[in-house]
Amino acid sequence: MITTKAARTHQYILDKVAPIFNKNGYIGTSMSDITKATGLTKGAIYGNFKNKEELALEAFSYNVQFIMDKIRFILNDIESPIAKLFALTNFYREYYKYNLPRGGCPLLNVATDANYTNPELFQRAKYVIEKLKNGIVKMLVDGIEKGEIKNTIDAEKYGGRIFSLIEGAVFTSVMLRDDSYLLDMMNHIDKMIQTELQVK
Repeated sequence: MITTKAARTHQYILDKVAPIFNKNGYIGTSMSDITKATGLTKGAIYGNFKNKEELALEAFSYNVQFIMDKIRFILNDIESPIAKLFALTNFYREYYKYNLPRGGCPLLNVATDANYTNPELFQRAKYVIEKLKNGIVKMLVDGIEKGEIKNTIDAEKYGGRIFSLIEGAVFTSVMLRDDSYLLDMMNHIDKMIQTELQVK
């Protein structure tokens, strides 16, 4: 794939800056942080992004895409909806270890940091939350249609419940620097799948 120099520069800036936004937040990331990380001038940065807000939005999308790509790669070749749910909990068992060096969960970071400071960034986080939750709901609906999940369950309710349990555990593990909370919650969700959702 051939890319222009401008496109390569654009991507280079995101590669360098996205982890900084994730660690420091929108307000906590200064232009000097950005120029220092990239080795580029302020003019060069604004030649690729019209302002700091646009850069923050793209950095958030970049950080989220990093996670979504990993989830998609893991689930892509799995046909069984039940197996997909278990693969998802396995993914989050490792989430703390590989995501902490990148500044923690970008979804939680932005949702907390941008709530009252950057409405557009906050709305982007809400969109991603809905997308992730709906992905779980779709697994449950597929499971019902394939006879793997009980047809009496409310897919929307359980999708929201599973997503909330995952994100709550991510938040607690990151805040306390202890992945045992995440590991314990994934075990709890697995048991919920086995006892409340799965057709025996």
